[in-house]
Amino acid sequence: MEPIYLDHAATTPAHPTVIEIMTSEMANTFGNPSSIHTFGRQAHRKLEDIRQVIAASLEVKPHEIIFNSGGTEGDNTAIIETAFSKKDQGMHLITTAIEHPAVLKTMNYLEELGFEVTYLPVDENGKLAIEMVKDALREDTILVSVMYGNNEIGNLLPIKEIGELLKEHPAVFHTDAVQAYGSEKILPHELGIDLLSISAHKINGPKGVGFLFKNDAISLPSFLHGGEQEEKRRAGTENLAGIAGMGKAVALLTEDEKEHRHGKYAEFEQIILTELNQANIDYRINGDPKNKLAHILNLQFLGVASDLLLMHLDLRGIAISTGSACTAGTVEPSHVLEALYGKDDPAIKESVRISFGLGNDTEQIQRFSTILVETIEKIKQ
Repeated sequence: MEPIYLDHAATTPAHPTVIEIMTSEMANTFGNPSSIHTFGRQAHRKLEDIRQVIAASLEVKPHEIIFNSGGTEGDNTAIIETAFSKKDQGMHLITTAIEHPAVLKTMNYLEELGFEVTYLPVDENGKLAIEMVKDALREDTILVSVMYGNNEIGNLLPIKEIGELLKEHPAVFHTDAVQAYGSEKILPHELGIDLLSISAHKINGPKGVGFLFKNDAISLPSFLHGGEQEEKRRAGTENLAGIAGMGKAVALLTEDEKEHRHGKYAEFEQIILTELNQANIDYRINGDPKNKLAHILNLQFLGVASDLLLMHLDLRGIAISTGSACTAGTVEPSHVLEALYGKDDPAIKESVRISFGLGNDTEQIQRFSTILVETIEKIKQ
């Protein structure tokens, strides 16, 4: 039986045209973009053409796009370099309790160095109240880092409202948009975003490549030290083949394509929920179903251990996840669900994340739904 991959929030399969262009670039455009000879100039032109494509997707200047290795580097660069460069203005930072570990662990690191971090809570639906952001702001606040869309429950955060709030405050505004970029229209300048992190492997591009948007209105020292690539903003020879693959993935993300995905994923979600309802499966949706990323559905199945459910489904060729970090094969409790419900709530050990993407179709989702019901009923016998 054909396997079914429903863990696109973790990583996505590369689009066939992405693979094609990467193969071509590795074979034909192997020059170093920093070299001044013909091979280098050819590579540099390709690099700048791709930069324009990506900039256009956000309606920003090409100069404001800095190529890097992905979301983790982008988050670290934005947070650490903002903190270090502005510590004479203050040492207070604001984030949320449901951020990706690339943000939370970076904040923990800065706390060890003497910075003060406010971790804003969310309600049981994963909502962040804009009043909490306003109340947390201080004169010595130098950075606010709030993700665009959560990677576990899919909730969209109030980015526009935060951007409006910070118009009257000098703090830098960073958002981890890794999960949201593939489905949402994001316009940093309109939203008041200063720094924005992206990973290509979440949008059917290659792993190990991404970019950081940096508003020209702010200065940001280079996180890596070495050569003068990316206009001295990110040292290291650019991964041209990976960047080309990312550029193609971005080019495929037209507004029509995003709208199509929204409709398709809503249909997938409805198929699953209808099947669960008809079978009288006891479940609840984690997060806010009315304000979330279309490709993520996080469900608690009452009385069913998530690790056991994942194991049974994996044996049937189906991949979903708990949505939590996995270290050395051990699933850690979800800090996101703990932020919603508290550390002792049964949802922590009974929830799974289903995430849609390239390759999924209606027939697959219907088959998955049937197997999901069968598996839950079997476990609860």
